[in-house]
Amino acid sequence: MGVWLRRFSLILCAACFASPCAAQEKSSAPRAAAPAAAGDAAMAQRVREEFLHAWTGYKQYAWGHDELKPLSKGFHDWYGDSLYMTPVDALDTMILMGLDTQAKEARELIDKNLSFDRDVYVKNFEITIRMLGGLLSSYQLTGDKRLLELAEDLGNRLLPAFGSPTGMPYMFVNLKTGAVRGNVSNPAEIGTLLIEFGTLSKITGKPVYYDKAKRALVELYSRRSAIGLAGSAINVETGEWTDPDSHISGGIDSYYEYLLKSWLLFGDKDCQRMWETSAAAVNKYLTYDAPTGFWYGHVNMNTGARAANDFGALDAYFPGELALSGDLDRARRLEDSAYKMWTTFGIEPEEINYTTMKVVQNGYPLRPEIIESAFYLRRLTSDPRYLAMGQTFFDSLVKYCRTDVAYAALSNVETKEKTDSLESFFFAETLKYLYLLFSPPGKLDLTKVVLNTEAHPMQRTW
Repeated sequence: MGVWLRRFSLILCAACFASPCAAQEKSSAPRAAAPAAAGDAAMAQRVREEFLHAWTGYKQYAWGHDELKPLSKGFHDWYGDSLYMTPVDALDTMILMGLDTQAKEARELIDKNLSFDRDVYVKNFEITIRMLGGLLSSYQLTGDKRLLELAEDLGNRLLPAFGSPTGMPYMFVNLKTGAVRGNVSNPAEIGTLLIEFGTLSKITGKPVYYDKAKRALVELYSRRSAIGLAGSAINVETGEWTDPDSHISGGIDSYYEYLLKSWLLFGDKDCQRMWETSAAAVNKYLTYDAPTGFWYGHVNMNTGARAANDFGALDAYFPGELALSGDLDRARRLEDSAYKMWTTFGIEPEEINYTTMKVVQNGYPLRPEIIESAFYLRRLTSDPRYLAMGQTFFDSLVKYCRTDVAYAALSNVETKEKTDSLESFFFAETLKYLYLLFSPPGKLDLTKVVLNTEAHPMQRTW
């Protein structure tokens, strides 16, 4: 057991949650991270400079709006009126990068102008991970009480989403009226709330937020199939599954992530048990050794019968979760496969068929997941090959996605055609994980911090 896991031993006990594969790999278990080499600091600085390039473009053409449109040099607001999504999502990255002037300007913009008293239906999941998570992490980093006030106000406005008969949240909630809609949801949108609502509970001392999000997670878990798998869609009013497709990709992904990370952050033994049993089922039924590599595919949640040989950019978060749980063998192998997906096309497509290595969905929305996994593997193994991977990711982004004012998503990874989109997670996650990958381990202490699915660091201060 490595130094990182030993420090967590009181609440984690790696031997309890490691899969058989991990238990057999004691000789290559995580080691204490070595000091970053001099070249790493230079790369971290390059990432910081690219963040500034994109942020300057946002400030010039979209200041005060949710997102920059990097090709037309305009802006996009998710709900017609800005919720300052990019500033909120990007703030803790600027703080971690030491961009004090930019962080101060963004914080003042948020403090003075952000209000959630809006008659709009918002997606509970997206607003929770980006806005609630961003406000809470930035509050912890700055002590700015206005950010906490905004977080608590937002948390209260989102609570009606949990008012279904099962306690699993509706997809949409009106911030002003509390009205809800969207009774068919998915595991990711139901089960990716406890880190943010739980942190809000711990900071405010009000258990209602933790209790609501925890109940949703437990209710979802209790409806897994007889072989332990979750499906792709479920009715939150009846509790009946409406799509039996099981996988680790978008729509389910961060449900598994939050089972593990809620255990890490809160020491929640229920989450420990749910992660262990879920990971065992996922590893039993979804893994596939193909001539092209080691992959996780799609199966029927009830029978385990293979349904599709697809793997994509969103799936590439899972090596990081495997690494955090101590299963380094699978983590390394899966990251190698995801890296092959990236290098085959010069940059990763949204989804491929891993038996043919052909593109199924050909866009690249500037996703961070493969970089996130490289970050965790670098931290937990000190293996320099993950720095080399990071160099590849960075070079691809600069080569194919950089514009004169910022960065743009790709509509087609084969032609490298850009599209007029720059989502806030590029600032919150993609560039943050690249920066942390090349930074010294002390930049973010994983024994004290858990990153939510939007890469907002939650500090265990309780």
